[in-house]
Amino acid sequence: MSNVPELFGSLVFNETTMKERLPKQTYKALQKTMKEGAPLDINVANIVANTMKDWAIEHGCTHYTHWFQPMTGVTAEKHDSFITPTDDGNVIMEFSGKELIKGEPDASSFPSGGLRATFEARGYTAWDPTSYAFIKDGSLCIPTVFCSYTGEVLDKKTPLLRSMERISVEAVRLLRLFGDTETTRVNTTVGPEQEYFLIEKDIFDKRKDLTYTGRTLYGARAPKGQELDDHYFGKIKARVSEYMKDLDEELWKLGIYAKTKHNEVAPAQHELAPIFTTTNLATDHNQIMMEMMKRVANRHGMECLLHEKPFAGVNGSGKHNNWSISTNTGRNLLEPGKNPYNNHEFLLFLVAVIKGVDEYQDLLRVSVASAGNDHRLGANEAPPAIMSMFLGDDLTAILDSLVEGKEYDGAQSTKMDMGVEAIPEFKKDATDRNRTSPFAFTGNKFEFRMLGSSVNIACPNIMLNTIIAEQLAEFADALEGVENFDEAVVELIKKTYTEHKRIVFNGNNYSDEWVAEAERRGLYNLRTLPEALPHYIDEKNIELFSKHKVYTPIEMHSRYEILLEEYVKTLNIEALTMLDMAKKDIIPAVSKYVKSLTDTALAKKALSAEITAEVEVELINKLSKLQLCFSKRIDKIDALLIKVSDISDMQELANFYGGEVFPAMQEARAVADEMEMSMDAEFWPYPSYGQMLYSVK
Repeated sequence: MSNVPELFGSLVFNETTMKERLPKQTYKALQKTMKEGAPLDINVANIVANTMKDWAIEHGCTHYTHWFQPMTGVTAEKHDSFITPTDDGNVIMEFSGKELIKGEPDASSFPSGGLRATFEARGYTAWDPTSYAFIKDGSLCIPTVFCSYTGEVLDKKTPLLRSMERISVEAVRLLRLFGDTETTRVNTTVGPEQEYFLIEKDIFDKRKDLTYTGRTLYGARAPKGQELDDHYFGKIKARVSEYMKDLDEELWKLGIYAKTKHNEVAPAQHELAPIFTTTNLATDHNQIMMEMMKRVANRHGMECLLHEKPFAGVNGSGKHNNWSISTNTGRNLLEPGKNPYNNHEFLLFLVAVIKGVDEYQDLLRVSVASAGNDHRLGANEAPPAIMSMFLGDDLTAILDSLVEGKEYDGAQSTKMDMGVEAIPEFKKDATDRNRTSPFAFTGNKFEFRMLGSSVNIACPNIMLNTIIAEQLAEFADALEGVENFDEAVVELIKKTYTEHKRIVFNGNNYSDEWVAEAERRGLYNLRTLPEALPHYIDEKNIELFSKHKVYTPIEMHSRYEILLEEYVKTLNIEALTMLDMAKKDIIPAVSKYVKSLTDTALAKKALSAEITAEVEVELINKLSKLQLCFSKRIDKIDALLIKVSDISDMQELANFYGGEVFPAMQEARAVADEMEMSMDAEFWPYPSYGQMLYSVK
């Protein structure tokens, strides 16, 4: 292991490197831009660019790239070298402020939801100085935003930065009313826990479904799954441990705060959690983390699976978005303090979140909607598709006491005595944790647990930031100019909690009773993306984003179209992959095995009239019937895919894929999995679930 403090951030043009290399005035100007959002002068940009170039070349770089996050869900980059020709036929290495600030990728080749015609190619990337440049693959990577020639936003980063600006403005405005004159900026912070699977690379390569779609479209369950709960927090296998060690070092070089690693619930499933950082950096880091997880896995002869549900019958993978709000003076605004009952500032920010989640539960559900996450939500390993909040008994009691005008005697501090003298006593937390809740308060932050493992965390955090900015703005409007501020704050807390407490649920979100109770409360239960997504462009939601200048109405409609199209394309690829596997591999394999059984049966009969072939004959009949049934179900998928050409409306098309094509795929899979269980493993064309889940030793 290298010296971690020396290793950490060694490939990042971070504040330490800036301070060492930039002229003092340039460093101060850049810091003002990064910390306060001040405009950046071109002369400053030129000095920064040249210094960046020199630093990158020292680390072996020959190229630079504007690294951005288009609506594909993954990152994008176009590489240019530093070389500039000279008059004598040689080259010098140059990098200007203009090249640092602006790039020009082809905007027509990225998803735009109709914002750009395919023949209109020009788009721009613009340097985001709030995020550090870094080195990857011999190139200087410059985090940027991405927009079209006509100015519409085509990426996930720009709206995130806009939303961070909005919540900062409104939070500072509210803090001023509480007498805070020192805070000049408020940042949201995030620590996204990342779940993933590891399997052998050579086994992955033999599965067309994993290769093309990231999940298994066929596969009978292994005799052992996660039933014994023996994998969770279990001893990490040697190869996995080496992988995790290597991954940590790669991430630390890139300034990513990789902190916690452990086995997750399902066989071959693991988790990596970072330390909190500001939301824009956390978003960049998580995108880099996912790329590095896959790259390092390949280096170790493994494949890292980031699909939300790569294996049916075992837990899928999520990404818990731990979200909080902090001032630039170091205060966490969601920290209850020693006496939360009298901490009116905390309680006001708390009820702002409660109100926001209740009023915009549809937006939060949309923010995590994807074809992959539809497999996971509500499957007893993730929260249901119903949005609710967990506050815990203590905070709920505080708010109830406030509303009812009763005295609150405070949480009882309890010490845990294990009954063994050698084990020291320790303090018990005031409230338990609720792993079934979609949105749980966990001490000084909220854990948004609905995110799928492959999602770009920008989307849910854009929603959260904008929703809470709206509530803080409303609160500031209501409190500015009141005669008795303290009384007005208490009344506002009571009124807000009373009107929105329906969203608070501290019980078991997995239970059938909660589904019925949520319906009684009037909460949404949007089970799939086609159900959830139309709410994205509801009038109230368009008004929210327009008011705070996070999205224009056109940009929102474009994202609605992009998400629908992505869903349709995902299911279409899955359906086509199923057909390919069925026709080219599974049906021929079953026929081959039936022929082998027939040859065996005939050989038995030829040996002696007394030798029966009942077992073979019975299996031949069973497999022949299953094969015929499977063939018919495959034909049904074929027929449904022909029908889609007649559907032009994208929402109708998504409904058709979700309501007709996907159920037909499930029906075909059920028959195929039964055939797999009835066949000699040597004849089945793909590695089994057991081979995949227990492949890494």
